[in-house]
Amino acid sequence: MKKTAKTLFIILVILGICCLSVAGGILLYRYQSDRQSRETLEALRASAENYLSVEPPGEEPLRPLPDSAAEVPPSGEEEAQSTPAPTATPEPLENPYQDSFLANEDMAAWLVVPDTRIDYPVMWTPRDENYYLRRGFDGQADQNGCLILDTDSCVDPITTNLIIHGHNMKSGAMFGDLDKYREESFFQDHRVMYLHTKDGLRTYEVIAVFRSQVFKKTDQVFKFYQFFQADTQEEFDDFYTNIKELSLYDTGVTAEFGDRFLTLSTCSYHVDRGRFVVVARETGCESIYAPFH
Repeated sequence: MKKTAKTLFIILVILGICCLSVAGGILLYRYQSDRQSRETLEALRASAENYLSVEPPGEEPLRPLPDSAAEVPPSGEEEAQSTPAPTATPEPLENPYQDSFLANEDMAAWLVVPDTRIDYPVMWTPRDENYYLRRGFDGQADQNGCLILDTDSCVDPITTNLIIHGHNMKSGAMFGDLDKYREESFFQDHRVMYLHTKDGLRTYEVIAVFRSQVFKKTDQVFKFYQFFQADTQEEFDDFYTNIKELSLYDTGVTAEFGDRFLTLSTCSYHVDRGRFVVVARETGCESIYAPFH
């Protein structure tokens, strides 16, 4: 009996050691994969480090008034007709994320929310929307995954609404900072976000912040994740009215038919299959980047 108990104890110890070894191996593998993904992203960001920060588009500064002491033409003397100088066409800029676009053809854009950790490539894989769910930019295993542009959204030609999904990581990675928009004070300091595409820069201002969830197909409720294109006033109004009503606070930002949106969605745990959502309205679109191959 004692011999049997001793044998059983040894077997359990061996099994325990094996389990710990396997668990340790998995953790080590995940750590190495995550570190590799972080290094890849850091390298991608470094390739764009010479890019000058772009402020939201504003009005052209006023020209200085003429000197009050300027000589006035003698009375009766006809003033020479001034010919306005031709306006020079700005030279296209080199896309700061060109290396990233060239490194992976699945990259649709690069999203930046200033002063947050949201500074990532956005991947688009219509063949398999979940491909980057647990993969990094380089395609290797990564628990953080990537930011994913919804299959039914498209940058070129652009749809009315671009929906980007991302994990709500405890580390703050991906959309881990997104739920900070719960606080109106955070919104006030982070109203603007930027989306760099291959040919230009799109600027957005947050218009609504709300909690929602993934509903059953049979549920007759507003489903923010099913809105991609507004071809009619009614389609636009349905989306716009609902996001404003759901918003946790009044952002003071409005929209009208013809405007485009950027919707950021991440997991939330207030209900089963909950989502925390930030919607922004496009305020500017500049085709400023030179083509690359």
